[in-house]
Amino acid sequence: MRRTWGKLFGRSARRSRSTQRLATMVTTGLVAAAGITMASPAASAAGDFYTPPSTFASQPGSVIRSQPSPLLLQIPGVKNQWPGTATRVMYTSSYQDGKPAPVTGTLVEPTAAWRGKGERPTIVLGPGTVGQGDQCAGSKLMNFPLAIDPAKPSIAVNYTAPELNLLLINGVRVFITDYIGMGTPGIHTYVNRRESGAAMLDGARAALRLSKAGADAPVGFSGYSQGGGAAASAAEMAATYAPDLNVKATYAGAPPADLAKVIDRIDGTFIVGGIGYAINGLTARYPELGPILDRETTPAGKRVLSQVATQCIGDTGLAFGFQRTNQWTRTGQPLSQVIDRIPEAKKVVAEQRIGTLKPNAPVLLEGGINDDVIPYGQVVALERDWRAQGADVRMVTNGIPPIFPGLVVNHALPMLTTLLPATNFLLANFDR
Repeated sequence: MRRTWGKLFGRSARRSRSTQRLATMVTTGLVAAAGITMASPAASAAGDFYTPPSTFASQPGSVIRSQPSPLLLQIPGVKNQWPGTATRVMYTSSYQDGKPAPVTGTLVEPTAAWRGKGERPTIVLGPGTVGQGDQCAGSKLMNFPLAIDPAKPSIAVNYTAPELNLLLINGVRVFITDYIGMGTPGIHTYVNRRESGAAMLDGARAALRLSKAGADAPVGFSGYSQGGGAAASAAEMAATYAPDLNVKATYAGAPPADLAKVIDRIDGTFIVGGIGYAINGLTARYPELGPILDRETTPAGKRVLSQVATQCIGDTGLAFGFQRTNQWTRTGQPLSQVIDRIPEAKKVVAEQRIGTLKPNAPVLLEGGINDDVIPYGQVVALERDWRAQGADVRMVTNGIPPIFPGLVVNHALPMLTTLLPATNFLLANFDR
């Protein structure tokens, strides 16, 4: 069943210097609105937390360590503050090859009572793109959503608060994963289907263990953009990777289900550097990509890949926004064409395709017709792939007209407009 919001909202090779200045002003404005602060004291104090012990429990979902993590405007040490009690967590997930992986995240137990049916449900929230540097990890930014590290320099932003608080006031327990390699040792494996899904599923297991919830307590997944891909991966991996979880529903907004198509769309936008995150993460798991990158990229391209590995998304946008990936390749071809002509690279990208497995619970998808980062067609294809396997899938189509294409406005706005319907969808399935 497909729904459109077009009636509610109405229906380049080069970016100009004025558009670049506009992007800078938008980012600077956001920083100013949040309040300028130097590197968060809580983030600095928690530094040692992110170094895993030499040995830790290998069972997926095991809690390796935990510590209190005050939320915005909360007083440390005071119990039962609104909207919930947060705990920073390191838990066990698994790398692509199945070996144990230490991952961090945040568990928030709501102050509000659960008034639905049965036991309090848990939602695992997959954050959208925040960057690839360890300083970008959301669990380091729960007490204040923005931190500036003048030494790098870098601006880290946590924008999960709207969805987090909406779930908490409805009495839903929330677990937010940092994903593999974000904060913890190693590269963050951005948009790796297997590792993103595992981090979400094992986050649910860790949340249930830490909160002492029943083994059959209801679980759901939610996310937008990168988080939408992680949620979708978790939804389709649940039956085989985590059959012990009682999954009730998933919301996956603007999921990057087909990287080959996403790479082509994001090229030339303000966040084109996100392609670098993907390449870095994939190269870490597929060593055969290393010689190909070395052969195909220019010194400028190598510099981009090296720099984005330690950046947050705002840093990346300001440093490389609106570049074209043909500036990074020796042949002058965009990366999408380079991937398409090299069988080994094409195979790696194809392995990240979401839609080959059947979700074991209802899923709500969202796609924007004018989304300037995530192509609408590949979201529709994901819906079709899942339906063909007999999955219970619904889709919302966002029809917001184009607004400064390439500045990512048409990708960001649907995240906000879908927030309430997505929450209602999850709550309704918990109440069934």
